[in-house]
Amino acid sequence: MNNKYLLSHKSKEPENSVLYIVGTPIGNLSDISFRALNIFKNVSLIACEDTRQTRKIMSKFEFTNNLTSFNKHNSRKKIPKIISDLKEGNSVALVSDAGMPSICDPGEDLIREARSKKFKVICIPGPCAVTTALVSSGLPSSKFIFEGFLPKKNSEREKILTEISKNEKTTILFESPHRLKKLLIKLKEYCGGQREIIVSRELTKKFEENIGKNIEEVISYFDGIEVLGEVTIVIKGISNSKQTNICNKLEIKQELYELTQAGLNLSAASKYLAKKNNLKKSIIYNMYKITDF
Repeated sequence: MNNKYLLSHKSKEPENSVLYIVGTPIGNLSDISFRALNIFKNVSLIACEDTRQTRKIMSKFEFTNNLTSFNKHNSRKKIPKIISDLKEGNSVALVSDAGMPSICDPGEDLIREARSKKFKVICIPGPCAVTTALVSSGLPSSKFIFEGFLPKKNSEREKILTEISKNEKTTILFESPHRLKKLLIKLKEYCGGQREIIVSRELTKKFEENIGKNIEEVISYFDGIEVLGEVTIVIKGISNSKQTNICNKLEIKQELYELTQAGLNLSAASKYLAKKNNLKKSIIYNMYKITDF
């Protein structure tokens, strides 16, 4: 890249009273851009999800600046102060622990407030685990849905899993290492063991892995080993014909549950649904056994 261009661009940024949304490395610190470093070195303040993570960048590239923590625990308290800084003509950089701010963090609240106050918001793009995992997976990437971390509340979680089971588009999820195995079992229940899936772990780092072919294979891979590192899951969408079969299965399981809750015994409910759906009674009966209602 032309050094003359870099020097010219550096003299223009950061501008006064601008909120910069800065993408940071998701693992390998060498992935940071020249432009991001220039912003970090010259803004009035860096608002960090975790100041310790930002200090790692500062230490590697040998510079210092003013830091303030900005996370889900203190964002409501910190937003007015940051807006005040912008009013005073200061430039502010917003960063997350890794990747692009406002994805699964409170950055969007600050961005919305800054825009509502008519302040300029500029994004300095950088690495993102979502797109990195997607393009590494080899699964269809022209259309996709990002769900982030699934809700902890069971009913909300089940609803999204049902949507994933029906979706024709590629779905991307985040999950913590200690909950990955449980999620994979649920995905098998809803999507079937042969659904194509890639689990990406420790993206851009030394021990990066992109594991999988289908859900059954990934479950087998992690059996008996401890899952470590950040995890991103990419799930292939389903064809129309398979979608119809899975939708029917989920609907039958739900109806079976409702009939037994209403007082009908399992045998009678299974016989009724078998006749209704032109299936063997044993298939319906076994659905109840493997369903965690």
